[in-house]
Amino acid sequence: MDLISFGTVFLEAVFGDVPALPGPGEEVYTGQFGFSCGGGAVTVATAAAQLGVHAGMGAVLGDDLGSRIIARHCRRAGVDMSACRWVSGPAAGVSVAVNFDGDRAFISHLPRVEGRRDLGHWLEMLRIHRPTWCYLHAGPNVAPFIREAATLGVRVAVAVSLDSVADHRGDIVDCVREAGIFLANEAELLRLTGADSLGAALAQALTWGQCVVTTRGADGAVVAQPDGTTHVRDGVLPVETRDRTGAGDAFAGGLLGALCQGAGIADAAVAGNRAGSRTVGVLGAVGEVPMDGLWTEPEAWVG
Repeated sequence: MDLISFGTVFLEAVFGDVPALPGPGEEVYTGQFGFSCGGGAVTVATAAAQLGVHAGMGAVLGDDLGSRIIARHCRRAGVDMSACRWVSGPAAGVSVAVNFDGDRAFISHLPRVEGRRDLGHWLEMLRIHRPTWCYLHAGPNVAPFIREAATLGVRVAVAVSLDSVADHRGDIVDCVREAGIFLANEAELLRLTGADSLGAALAQALTWGQCVVTTRGADGAVVAQPDGTTHVRDGVLPVETRDRTGAGDAFAGGLLGALCQGAGIADAAVAGNRAGSRTVGVLGAVGEVPMDGLWTEPEAWVG
């Protein structure tokens, strides 16, 4: 494989724009709804595969409905699942996304699965498949994983979630020091660095890592390296925003897919902008997944 993205996967139930979230006992309706798949593992790999890259995901899948829908999506999208681990019982998360007031809110459930982030298994997958790049979220015990990946000739891109910064800031910084690329949106970078401007945040982050890529929604992305900073706006498509879920992961998949094909980092960010734009124009991180034939399609029910 050219790329393996590691992480957790979700079955998404996505509701389009509503005027406001309902209060206790209230109900609101929207004409926009769809099922999708989400989580960094599947979203990054899907965006990279759309560029023709041999992309795979490393996630835990089970015999639950969400895992089966995600597996069928991967087969149809050309995402390699040979780095996945299959278990009995439920494994995929379930997330309800509601879009309102220019943003979205989530209610999610993640089944308890032993060894969901099994870094030992992930390293074994790197040894077997030797991808050019891998992607995962920064966190505890991840920095040694990145160092070991480097000994295998695998470059690592790490991302961060906003809610992980407070609890794991030191671990995240350690990961940034080891990674080939650090990916974050502007809000995540500001919270991680404690800076009051993007310029100051990038300057701080560059004392940790050699390449920081910050997404800014419709304003594209900023690529910062020790020799300079480039604001990349090319590739942003004029789409009607329907759902922002998964835009950052789709950007990462487009960027890493282009790097696997030999692009420079600025051109790769253009591909990332394009992938992120396409994602906000559909419901769900990978767009609506068809449910037809699921119950009579045997391969959708097995690993």
